[in-house]
Amino acid sequence: MIRQNPVAVTMPPYSQYPTSGPPGGYGGGGYGGEGDGIALTLKFFPLAFMLMFFKPVVTVNGQPYQVPWSKRTVIPLPPGQYHLHVHVPYLIPTQVGKADLPINVGGGRPIELEYKAPLWAFSPGSLGSPPQKYNGVLATVLIMVIPLAILLICCCGSLFTSMFSSNS
Repeated sequence: MIRQNPVAVTMPPYSQYPTSGPPGGYGGGGYGGEGDGIALTLKFFPLAFMLMFFKPVVTVNGQPYQVPWSKRTVIPLPPGQYHLHVHVPYLIPTQVGKADLPINVGGGRPIELEYKAPLWAFSPGSLGSPPQKYNGVLATVLIMVIPLAILLICCCGSLFTSMFSSNS
């Protein structure tokens, strides 16, 4: 009979913790309180479903972490000041929704943070305490409404001209 390690069975398929630890290192324990760190949730607007195929890039003081979309992920950190950076690698532009935030970790609980990718690829992402708003809404609406308005004006304009020219 083969015995399985229960810890290996319950671990997620991705590593949400770095293997080498953050710069300066902490030995896997003994850092501040039981829950020091950040709890990060990454989201995107449902109509921007293409972002689902791109893994977001999350770095804390330059150390990369794997954080999935739509799942609350706790990154354990010792108390101190950190720089959090999030973006989504993409085709054009190569980095969508860049967002940076300085954070102070401590107090025994993780800091709840939320990142929302923008609706317009050239806008910055929203990063901070939840709830966050989607950036780039105005640009996206304008990009959709202006061509529709031009099309409507052209169709109605041709309808009115044909109406008035047949009455003359």
